[in-house]
This record gives sequence, C-alpha cells and structure tokens, in this order.
Amino acid sequence: MPTNFVQELRWRGLLHDIMPDTEEFLLSEPTKGYIGFDPTADSLHIGSLVQIIILMHYQNAGHTPVVLMGGATGMIGDPSGKSDERNLLDQETLEKNCEGIQKQFERFLDFDSSLSNAATLVNNYDWMKDYSLIEFSRDVGKHITVNYMMAKESVKKRLSSEAKVGMSFTEFTYQLLQGFDFLHLYKTMNCKLQLGGSDQWGNITTGTELIRRKEGGKAYAITCPLIKKADGSKFGKTEEGNVWLDKSRTSSYKFYQFWLNASDEDALSYIKIFTFLSETEVNQKIQEHTEAPHLRVLQKAIAEEVTRLVHGEEELIKAQEASQILFGKATREALQKLDQTTFLELFEGVPQANVKRGQLKAGMDAVAALSAETGFLQSNGEARRALKENAISVNKIKINSDYIIKEADLIADQYVLLQRGKKNYFILKLED
Repeated sequence: MPTNFVQELRWRGLLHDIMPDTEEFLLSEPTKGYIGFDPTADSLHIGSLVQIIILMHYQNAGHTPVVLMGGATGMIGDPSGKSDERNLLDQETLEKNCEGIQKQFERFLDFDSSLSNAATLVNNYDWMKDYSLIEFSRDVGKHITVNYMMAKESVKKRLSSEAKVGMSFTEFTYQLLQGFDFLHLYKTMNCKLQLGGSDQWGNITTGTELIRRKEGGKAYAITCPLIKKADGSKFGKTEEGNVWLDKSRTSSYKFYQFWLNASDEDALSYIKIFTFLSETEVNQKIQEHTEAPHLRVLQKAIAEEVTRLVHGEEELIKAQEASQILFGKATREALQKLDQTTFLELFEGVPQANVKRGQLKAGMDAVAALSAETGFLQSNGEARRALKENAISVNKIKINSDYIIKEADLIADQYVLLQRGKKNYFILKLED
C-alpha cells in the first residue's frame, strides 16, 4: 500500500489546495498522477524544481509519476500568473526543448520499466497534432460553459489588470486544452490526479470538471504554494537571470552559491522543500542553526543536498572546492582542477594581462610577472619588496624572487593566478 504522500507534502509546506477525498483516495491504492511542463527552453530552472521534487515524493510514496511535456500547449503559453501574452514558439524549437528537458528528468525519476510504478513521460503534441478544431469544439468545448471559464481567477485577473492588455482567444482556450490533457490521460492511462502550482488550480479543476461531465468520472487535484523569497523578490532569479538546472547555463559552482547565499528566513523553508532530509533531521538542522546562526548550518545543508541532487556528487565536490578557494583554504591542486568557466566566475572582474606561450615555455621570472611587463604592480622595485615581504602567491602558493612561472602553472590550460596579500588578485592569460 502507498505511504501518506499528502502528509509528506503537508509537513514540508508543499500543500496549498487539495480536492476533497484526495488524501483518502491516495492511501487506498497506488495511482497515476501527472504534472505538466511547458518546454519554453531546453532546460528547466529551479522554479520547476519544486514540481520535480513533488513527483519524486509521489514515486517514493508508491505511486506512478507521469511527466507531461507541453509540446502542443507550449505553442500557446499558459496565461496563469502572467500579465501579458507569451511569445509563440515554433515546433522545431519545442521539439529541441522537449529533448533537453526529457534528459533532465531521467536524473530525478526512475523510468525502469520493470518497476510497478515506473515513471512515464508523454507529450500532448502526440494527441493534439491531428485533432481538428471541429472535433475539439464538439468533444470538449460543448461540456464547459463560457461562464465557468470566465469565473477562473487566471482569467479574471488578466481581464481586470491595470495594463488593460486583455486576453486573446488563444490564451483563453488554454484551460480547455489543459483540461483535455487530463481527460486524455484519464481515459488512456487511468490517470486520476493532476498536481501543480497554486496558480494552476483553475486549469486543473477544469480538467476534473470535464472528466465529471463527459465521463461521469471522479478525478483529483493537489497544488503546492508558489515559492517566494522572504524579501518579496522572485524565487530562482539572480541579477544574471534564471538559475538553470543545466550546468552549461548555470555552473555547478554558481548553483551551489545560490543556495549558500539564502537568507536565514528563506533557509527555514528551503530545507523542507528542496531536500529529502527526514522531519527529524530537518528539525535537528534548524535547532543547530538557531543556536549558532553564524555557522549557516541550514544554508550549507541545503546547498549540499540540492547540488548533489541536481548535478551529482562529483560536481558538488568541485563546487565546494571552488568555494573554499575564495576563503583561502584550498590547495594548489584544487585550484588547478578548475575548469575555465568556474575559474572565470570565481575571479570575475579581476584585472588580466596577456602573456605569450613562448614566454612561459622559456620561463617567466617572478619580478617580470609582477611589474612593468604585466602591470600588476607599478615597478620592479615594488615587485622585489613584495616578494621579500613574502606577500606574493602564484596559484595560492607563496613564492620568492627565485620563482619561475612556467606552463605547468596554468589553470584550465590558460590562466595563472597572482596574488598580493589576501584580496589583491591579478590574472595572467595565455595568448597563443
């Protein structure tokens, strides 16, 4: 029998709306439940991570998670929570985006067909592409009144917005299309539950109503709250934009840092929402954090758990080692293992000077590297004094005036990190 999935959501603060009898139904038998994802990019970002984690909890509870890719609905765009209409994507872009997102899901859910509750991924383009407008109007539109659709919060909000942008017919029909998805999955897969964010409640209940009116069936709905930061700013956004799950868009180092930099107030909720630590473990971490907030116990635990979940153990270790470099606790070996992207992110804004490969092959003496030839220090005399004071490091290792910089010192085959004191950095960049 399934374990209590709803209770798991409840204590983690992931339960917003739930249709009557849903908790009892989910305890009575294993069932299929789905969440839809519109492929607006070829990677999901951490705003989608909440829904992914909910599907993981659902599978852990003994139920079967269904991932619905919006290959068809993505051509329109969901108006829920939006103040204006989305740009329409073409089919080729959507297919590319779907492929990228599908690979990401394979890291989070178990699709092993030998499992009784193996995850399934479907694309609504497959059943919508040959469906005519006449068929849709007869089979779906006939069963849902305009009055019912107008009463939905997402519609009322857009129509009464101060911007007076209104809502196109295309967007107005989105809830019918989403409702039809639920009806299709109910009929073809016996899928009786739809999950989503609280802004999806109107669309989801249109689906349950369509199933009731057209099939005389009973379907269920659960939504989770939309995650917001304590200061009111949008969750998952930085000055650079979205925090992506694809490390080519957001490096594992920056991903790790995002969680590490969470406020104490946000960390209290993030530890429950984004990790799979038990309630006892979470409460213990919260107590440790409360007793010594300066140690940032919660932030470190969240950053570790979520980075491991999304990027794996190896990338977590890389991110942790990179973080230690900034605090002066890293080894030379750790520094030289950095890839080019992470190195540049760590030392963003640090001044640079180009050097020729021939200079490093022959060997570049320390004074030349520090002074007039590169512009790090103002003169050879200043360079010699700094070396005599033991204030200079190459790749975090203290050097003297006899040190010769060579190709072996290169980080990511392109950079050498010079440092005077604790915070005065300079980069030599190899120029072929």
